[in-house]
Amino acid sequence: MTMTGAALTTAAAVLLTACGGTGDGSSPEDERAAESSAAPPRIERPVIKLPSSFQLTFEAWNDADPQRQAVLNDAKEELRAGYAAIIANDPDSKAVAFYDTGSGRVQSKKWIKSYTDKNRRVVGELPVFDPKVTLLDDGITASLAYCTDESKARTEHRLTGKVEGNSPDMDPEVSYVVTLRKSSAGVWQNSSVRSQRGKCAE
Repeated sequence: MTMTGAALTTAAAVLLTACGGTGDGSSPEDERAAESSAAPPRIERPVIKLPSSFQLTFEAWNDADPQRQAVLNDAKEELRAGYAAIIANDPDSKAVAFYDTGSGRVQSKKWIKSYTDKNRRVVGELPVFDPKVTLLDDGITASLAYCTDESKARTEHRLTGKVEGNSPDMDPEVSYVVTLRKSSAGVWQNSSVRSQRGKCAE
């Protein structure tokens, strides 16, 4: 489903050194200690805005572990970017590309175009809930499972304004399993997504 541009990073600190010493009495050991304690580069993430006509809510989208929370944070923004691209009629969204990599980008564009090619956008409400993050031992790969409830989500035709929802006999809950990889800039990017309707209760 969800969502190749380059991640922008800016250096948080610049170390100034002079040839032959610093001139302030500090030792090379002091300089190395200062360098190691410098703040990591700040990641310039895209600003993503959704209109009031579409409410994307994330229930219990938190984790006590900072690394798992980082996965949740980026996965949340990737999903927000995808729906924002649908609403804006922008399958080449730079925000989506920021949070996707590899086949994940191909999947996201195909998903977005399944709406935009038919002149449709999303409206209503879509809760996203029951997240479960698993971090792999390599430190740069994670798996995220979550569910959505499409009961109050609708599509709206851009030209006619006609609003449609799922058929009454269709299970509104959909389960997702996302594989994410941590980029060199420190962003958790979607690399693949699998979905299955009606599997959230299991």
